[in-house]
Order: sequence, then C-alpha cells, then structure tokens
Amino acid sequence: MRTPTTIAALVAVAVLAAGCGRSGSGGEQASEGGGQKPAVSAGFGDLKDVCGPGSPAKSPAQGVTKDSIGVGVFSDVGFTKNPELADAAKVFTSWCNELGGVKGRKLVPHVRDTKMMEVRQRMLESCKQDFALVAGGAALDGMGTKDRLSCLLPDFPAQVSMVQNNGSDLQFGQTGGVSYNRYQGYWEWLLKDAYPGSKGSVGIISGDSPVTHVLGAQAREALTAMGGKIAYNDLYPAQGVSDWTPYAQSIKSKGVKGLIFYGDFTSLAKLEQILTGIGYKLDWIDANNNAYLPQFIKLAGPSLKFQNNFADLSGLQPLETAASNPATKKVQDLYKRYAPDAALTSVALRAFSAWLLFAKSAATCGDDLTRKCAYEAARKETAWTAGGLQAPVDLSKQDVPLACFNVEKATPEGWKPAGFKPDKGPYRCSAPAYKYTGDYGRPLTLADVGKSMNDLK
Repeated sequence: MRTPTTIAALVAVAVLAAGCGRSGSGGEQASEGGGQKPAVSAGFGDLKDVCGPGSPAKSPAQGVTKDSIGVGVFSDVGFTKNPELADAAKVFTSWCNELGGVKGRKLVPHVRDTKMMEVRQRMLESCKQDFALVAGGAALDGMGTKDRLSCLLPDFPAQVSMVQNNGSDLQFGQTGGVSYNRYQGYWEWLLKDAYPGSKGSVGIISGDSPVTHVLGAQAREALTAMGGKIAYNDLYPAQGVSDWTPYAQSIKSKGVKGLIFYGDFTSLAKLEQILTGIGYKLDWIDANNNAYLPQFIKLAGPSLKFQNNFADLSGLQPLETAASNPATKKVQDLYKRYAPDAALTSVALRAFSAWLLFAKSAATCGDDLTRKCAYEAARKETAWTAGGLQAPVDLSKQDVPLACFNVEKATPEGWKPAGFKPDKGPYRCSAPAYKYTGDYGRPLTLADVGKSMNDLK
C-alpha cells in the first residue's frame, strides 16, 4: 500500500487497512458483562504452556530485564477511535502475566498511538525502549519501516499495510507473501465454481487513494490472468458520497455481474441499498473482510436478501463457529475475564496469533532472551496455527503464496460460512498461486538501511 497525500485519502486508508493487504475486521461483542469469571488455564488450543513461571536473572537485551519484557504495540487509535489492538494487548498480557509471564518475565505492552500521521515519531520512541513490536498495526506503517530496520526491531504484527512494510525484513506476516495474490483461491472460486457466468463482466470500485490504486491494479492483473474481463472500474471520493445513484446506474449499464469493493462497509451498504432499490442484482459482491462485522449486517439490512455478499477471511477461524473451535473459544473466555466490555473482532484474533507467536518464541530463549534468539525461534515455525486460530502458515519463508482460504457470506441473520467446499476443516487449502508480474513496489530490506542479519543480536 502507498502513503496517501490528502486527509480524504487518509480516511480511505484507515478503513481499508484491515481489508486490503491486512487481515480484516469482523466480530461480536465479547460479553454482556457480569457472570462468573472462567478459571485461568495455561493451555491455548493445541499450544501448551505458552506462558508460565520461571526464575530469570539476566537483562540480556533492550527492553528485557529479569522481571519484564517491554514491547511496542502500534495503533491508530487516536485517529480511528478503535481500541481493538490495545484491547487485545490488555487481554493477552493480563492472561499471560497471571500465569507467570514468559518464563517468569511479565509482558509490558507500550501502546504506541500514531494518531495516523505520527508513525515515525512512535517508531523512534519504540527504537529507544522496546524489545520488539508485537500485535500492532498502523495504516501508514511504511513511514516507520526504515527506522525499524535501522534499529533492528523484530515485528510480529497483527496487521500490515503499506508496500514498504508489508513483507519487510525482521517481520512475520501471516496472510501470504506480498508478491502473490492472496485472494487467488477465493476469486477463482467465485469466477469458476460458484458463478462462472460472471467471468465476462467483473467490476471494481474503490475509495480514491494511492492505496486503492495499487490494489485495483493488482486485482485487474490477477482477474484477467484467470480469465476474467473487467467491465467496470471506478473510484469514489474517499471522504464519502452523498448520492450513490450514479454509481449504481453505471454498474447496471455496464452489466456488471461480479463486483469487488475496496472501501468502508458503510459506503458499500449505501451503494447496495441503491442497487437493490433500482432492482439490479449482481451475481456476487466481494465486500472484502473489512465488512466482516455485525455493523455491516445491520446497515445493509434488506439488501442482504437480494444481493450475495462474500468476504475471504484468508484462513482465519470464523468467530461465529467459536463454540466448535477450542482456540477461538479460549479467546472469547479471556475477553470475558479481562475485558468484558470490549468487542472481539477478527483483527483481535490476528493480534492474538501474533502475541502467541512472540510469547512462544521468546519462551524458548529462557534467561538468554535476545532479539536474535526470539526471531530465529519464530522463523522455525513451518505450520503456525496459533493453537488453532487459523490455517497453517509457513513462517520459515518470507514471501510465499497463501495456501488456505475460507469464505463467509453475509445473511440477514449474520455472517455465515459460504458453500466454498472446504477440504481441510473449515478451510480450502488447495488455492492456486499467482505471482504478480506488474511493478507495485517492494518491501524494504535490511540492505536498504545498510545492515544485514549479522547485525541482529
């Protein structure tokens, strides 16, 4: 993703960050409050004793003492007013520390509020204080990537956004390599399996920002390569649209059968209301996982009976199936205990995956906890599932295609798994790989700042 140059574009980035190149948002209220607190257990899905007691005696690295580990958690909360990353940090660290911390060291999260535009300032602060970055995300994250690499901060993000940062060195992304189309399996399912008649008339509409210009170009390349024909390609003002009728009429006049939407779910709901009002039904709408929220269901209302809305969760366990998945149920229980009024979202689940990866990796280092040790331990994970929160991903390689996907459909009753023929539990893990041929920029490396892995201590 690219850095926007106007406030309007910043708004677009803020709402797109989760759904475009990052893990998307979706969720439910964690608890109605009150009730008996569940017992604390050290197990997390199929992970055992990630956190627990110990007797460390050394202070082997910046941010690490014999008592604690200080980590940075990036967030745009001052701009977005969305505390989901801070909430996830509170819940995970409260649970982990109650069990004894990471081999006896308590986790101390430093929430770095970028307020959207202050990414570099927060990164410079983190470089002076934190051991690593864990379970955070910022829409303009690329603004701090050079500084992070210069000070050799490992990054275990919940979300990544800009192309400079997405897949950069010392980072553990979990939703596919930047060189590959992470939605290849999903879109091929839409075009070839579910709605083959839509292949000849696909449309793309995006909130206007440099971010979506890249996303749209990548989508056009990938869709064309799989035999799709782009019949409609349009932008809408990032600050919003007062009347969606001209856009709906244009979609109808072009005969669009499948529509990919890059933008905020509020705008999509308004567009769909107009499309439904003029009686135009598409075969499918890719709402993107930014819409995987109860709020979209409420806003879209009667349109959901008329239009077919889908979202790809990129191999994340759906929240509505938590009762049958111990890892997701565990997160729900922890939210009830430590943050009963917070909303549990799919972004929070991605954050938990990042926290678990960091804690497990750091624990293997014992008393001699260094950045190099934690980084190398995490890089050995060849089938990371976060205890069952997600489909397995190979973290030993930096840039690999995403093998598994899972599709949700929006219904008047809520989001539900679509009939996409999963072949591995709730996932379809036979997704084809498509590597982009266009030049969309590249993530930064240690070499770009005059360093190498030999400098990591």
